[in-house]
Order: sequence, then structure tokens, then C-alpha cells
Amino acid sequence: MVSLNETGINGILADEMGLGKTIQTISLIAFLREFKKINGHHLIIMPKSVVGNWVQEFKRWCPQIKVCNLIARKEFRDDIIKNELLPGNFDVCITTFEAIRLCLNALKRFTWQYIIIDEAHKIKNEDSQTSRRIREIKSRFRLLLTGTPLQNNLHELWSLLNFLLPEIF
Repeated sequence: MVSLNETGINGILADEMGLGKTIQTISLIAFLREFKKINGHHLIIMPKSVVGNWVQEFKRWCPQIKVCNLIARKEFRDDIIKNELLPGNFDVCITTFEAIRLCLNALKRFTWQYIIIDEAHKIKNEDSQTSRRIREIKSRFRLLLTGTPLQNNLHELWSLLNFLLPEIF
């Protein structure tokens, strides 16, 4: 992942579930921070079911990285956008696919260093609302994480590659 970053290429980290994609991604962000002096802003999009794990792993392995958990519940969302999702207040914004739909305008205010998508098969259809909305968000780099095989469907693979390298695919 460091080599991809240094050569300016987006990528896919794909392996079986439970082999450490979360920790490897946090390690990349820590490397960028410690050795390249790049503090962010990084956007990590994931299913709601794994948000707690991501927050816990950041606290455990890189407590110095400021994480903003942009949750989709209305009673918290507006306060988070107004008070936490501000330059200088966070390094990493963790959010869900649902929150992308609800908070797109707030997220589009930034040019993200990385957009990282956990469970990237969620954008395997480039015409889905989720995929179209994520494509509206600007970033320098994109990284897809998946533990789910593509089921030998070339169109789904093309969609993921198009997200990563639209100028080629």
C-alpha cells in the first residue's frame, strides 16, 4: 500500500475475512502521518456493523490520530458536522454508506487525502446511488478493502477498477 501511495496509484486490498485489512489500513495512515507528515484528512466508509471495530482499533493502535465518527442518526449528525467535521479537529472521518447519502454536502467540502471503502463490494454497481454519491467526493487517493470475492463477474470488477482508475477504465 505504501508503494501504491508513493507511485500515485489507487488500489484494492483483498483477502479473506479476518486477515487484518483494518490494521493494515490503519498502519498506512500511521505511516503517512509519521514518515510523510501527512495527517489527513482521510475518509473511511463502511457498513454500520463494523464502525465500532474501526473506532476501537484506531484507539488501540494509533490513539494520537483524531477520529471523527460521523454517524447518521439525526440527533447527533448535525452536531458532529457543525462542531467536529472541521479542518484541524480530526485526521480521519469514519462514516457509513447510509451517512454518505445523508451527509454528502458536508463531506464534499473537503478534498480528502484518502477515501477508503471497507466492504468495497457495496459499490460494485457503478450506477447505484451509493457508488454515484461516493464518486462525487474528491480525494487524492482511493483504496478499496474487500473480503468478498467478485463471483467471477467482470462487470463488477470493471466497476471497482473504474472507481479506482477512471482515466484507464
